[in-house]
Amino acid sequence: MRGATASELFPSLSKTEGIPLFPDGPIWDILNPNSDFSLKSQLMELVKNVDSGVFIHSSTKIAKDVLIEGPTYIGPNVEIRHGAYIRPYSWICEGSVVGHATEVKHSILLPNSKAPHFNYVGDSILGSGVNLGAGCKLSNLRNDGRTILLRNGKDGKKIEDSKLRKFGAILGENVQIGCNVVTNPGVILGCNSNVWPNVTVSGIFPESSVITD
Repeated sequence: MRGATASELFPSLSKTEGIPLFPDGPIWDILNPNSDFSLKSQLMELVKNVDSGVFIHSSTKIAKDVLIEGPTYIGPNVEIRHGAYIRPYSWICEGSVVGHATEVKHSILLPNSKAPHFNYVGDSILGSGVNLGAGCKLSNLRNDGRTILLRNGKDGKKIEDSKLRKFGAILGENVQIGCNVVTNPGVILGCNSNVWPNVTVSGIFPESSVITD
């Protein structure tokens, strides 16, 4: 699917160390725990020699009352703020921020991405330079429990079935999300897209999209 590969969504990855290995095909395959290159399997291998299952770089800053569960990898110069909850299979890359009362679960924060205030990031990927406004939630589960369908963001037409029961949002580099935005399961936003505050987003949008309602 055009616009939904790692090279399109994360063009700076080739110059970056300390990040997961992404598939050549559809980007969401990394969220499939049964795939050969899944986030789950990569993290288990990465921290297999760490007794707690949680690797934290020595330069990371962690505030009080933070809960971190493994397997989890936290890279250099990361900031984990007061009251954050990092659940298993989270890969937090260099320079990222997990903020106050933010929950991250089975997700990737690529370098210099930020979930800084009251955010939920479930089964999702934040590209470099992404910023989530306060109160933004990346929803990852349909109310009926069925697999997540990928749809065109403009007209809502079905593109394909992801075959994943849990799939939040995949945000390309430098995507900016306004306060109190909710992304429905299976959202993909191309690089440099912008979502206005208080909007509910569904579907796949190309790079440089501006979503206002």
